[in-house]
Amino acid sequence: VQLQASGGGLVQPGGSLTLSCVASESILNIDLMGWHRQAPGKKRELVAAINRDGSKNYAVPMKGRSTISRDNFKNTVYLQMINLKPEDTAVYYCNARTLAWDSWGQGTQVTVSS
Repeated sequence: VQLQASGGGLVQPGGSLTLSCVASESILNIDLMGWHRQAPGKKRELVAAINRDGSKNYAVPMKGRSTISRDNFKNTVYLQMINLKPEDTAVYYCNARTLAWDSWGQGTQVTVSS
């Protein structure tokens, strides 16, 4: 499956953004979809993930400031982010995973700066 991430941009500290990840085919049977991010000079890290059953996991850095959701009819996963901080600046990547394969989108840049 191919993943197309969008919604990144420049936002001031305290601002909000919603990222979208559109899959090229149905996500109904995809076990896990998630958002990761990678800041310059740092390793890629999990932000949030959502399982096929709708259960969600959030990593500590953005827990309480992010919400992940999936729309199976639109083949889309969203990441709503609020109260953004400069340290949230990174390229955000969408990921889809099953037992058989693992796919990554191209990433969307999020820059938090005044």
